[in-house]
This record gives sequence, C-alpha cells and structure tokens, in this order.
Amino acid sequence: MPVLIAAVILVGLLCALDLVLTLGVIKRLREHTALLSSPPAMTELPVIAVGEEIGEFATSTVAGEPVNSADLAADTLVAFLSPSCTPCREKLADFVAYVHARSIDRDDVLVTVVGDAAEASSFVSRLSPVARVVVEAPDGPVSTAFRAKAYPTMLRVSPVGAGRLVVTANQVDLAVPAAAA
Repeated sequence: MPVLIAAVILVGLLCALDLVLTLGVIKRLREHTALLSSPPAMTELPVIAVGEEIGEFATSTVAGEPVNSADLAADTLVAFLSPSCTPCREKLADFVAYVHARSIDRDDVLVTVVGDAAEASSFVSRLSPVARVVVEAPDGPVSTAFRAKAYPTMLRVSPVGAGRLVVTANQVDLAVPAAAA
C-alpha cells in the first residue's frame, strides 16, 4: 500500500509540473502571436515618397562615366537592386524587358546595384546595355541621396524648377504593357 500511495503522489507531482510548464508555453505563444501580428515599428519609410526632393550625389558608373544628380533628365527611371535579394534576381529580366519594350534611352535609366562588386557582376553584365550602372555599398552616394533602404526599388524622377530633382513615381509596374505606358 505505501508503494501505491508513493506512486500516486509521484504521478500527481508530475501532472502538476506538466500543467505549470504548459501554462508557461501558452503564455509565451500568446506573446509571440502578439509580436508577429503587430506591424513592425518603422522610423523611416523604405521608399522615398512621390514629390520628395532627391539629395545631390556624384559618382561614376562601372564604365567610368561620371554621373551626378544634375545629369538626370526628365522622367529618368532609377532602380536600386541587390544581388543578395531574391526579388531583385527575379525582377531583373522583367526590368530589362521593360526598358527594351519602351525603347527608353540608356541615358534615361540609372541602376544602382547595391552590394559587393564581385557578386554584382552578373547584374552589371545584364544591365549595362540598357542603363548606366553604378555599383556601391548600401551607404553609397546614390543610395544615400535617394534614401534607398529596400530592394528592389524602382522610381521615376524629374527635375522641377531651379534644378531640384524630385520623385514623380515611387512604384514602377514592370508588367504594364508598352501600349499602356
């Protein structure tokens, strides 16, 4: 009989311990659910807003051409891509096709490939025929001027009064047919 009482007490203690641990897990799951369901607090938007002015920059393309904010003409297409970004790799062919389909002049397209030059080589080779290409670090002069923090980012910019350069579109739909553009 004493063995039976000891076994019942042991099973009761194990059940109580299991109950305490289960309640702890449920509490943590509720905390995680609350964290995952709330949007992340962002102090800055990842994409510059339409109408915002672009900062000044000066740099060189991979071909050695100087490029600065004053060189950007009306309705210039500007893109920020990163070789480490899966959506960037997926949209690269669409971007090149978009530029070809609209017969956009190479000088009216500026692409900044953000990342290591060795990793960017495949991007550079595909983009160079259709765009002026700059390769730089995330905090490079072009990325800083455009406040680009998310990739891919595709913008249209135009100069307005007194040479100020502003964003005219901060979302470029690469799937739009050429006739609708």
